[in-house]
Amino acid sequence: MPLLQVYGIISSMPARDILHDIVKEALIKDGWIITHDPFTVSFGIRTVYVDLGVERLLAAQRGSDKLVIEVKSFIGMSKIADLERALGQYMLYQSWLKRTHPERVLYVAIDDQAHKAIFLDISGQVLIEDYAIRMIIVDAAKQEIVQWIQ
Repeated sequence: MPLLQVYGIISSMPARDILHDIVKEALIKDGWIITHDPFTVSFGIRTVYVDLGVERLLAAQRGSDKLVIEVKSFIGMSKIADLERALGQYMLYQSWLKRTHPERVLYVAIDDQAHKAIFLDISGQVLIEDYAIRMIIVDAAKQEIVQWIQ
């Protein structure tokens, strides 16, 4: 393994989440334009790849809404391990985006089943509240957005 890769200077793009194309289609149906797939964020010597960059044009005076979306399916062996990883990614991406792309707002996109299983309980609700997690809830079968949590 090259020395630069050992120190994390070179990064590879991770595999797409199984919900990636479903979320992408739901966003398009909702009027969003996919501008990046993936959205690259470089900060210092590190680079990460957030799943999607999207944009929606608004009235002439307001410009456009610009979002960055991380897609999560929560299908691992442990929901807690999946949650820990997702929360860590969210905080890292939020920090770097604030400094490199302040015009972009970060969201996590999950399906309605994961939302019910993880975030409707008080243990998930406090995370949304404490870390100001913005979420897009998608009905995977219909490929439609059912809820925005801001």
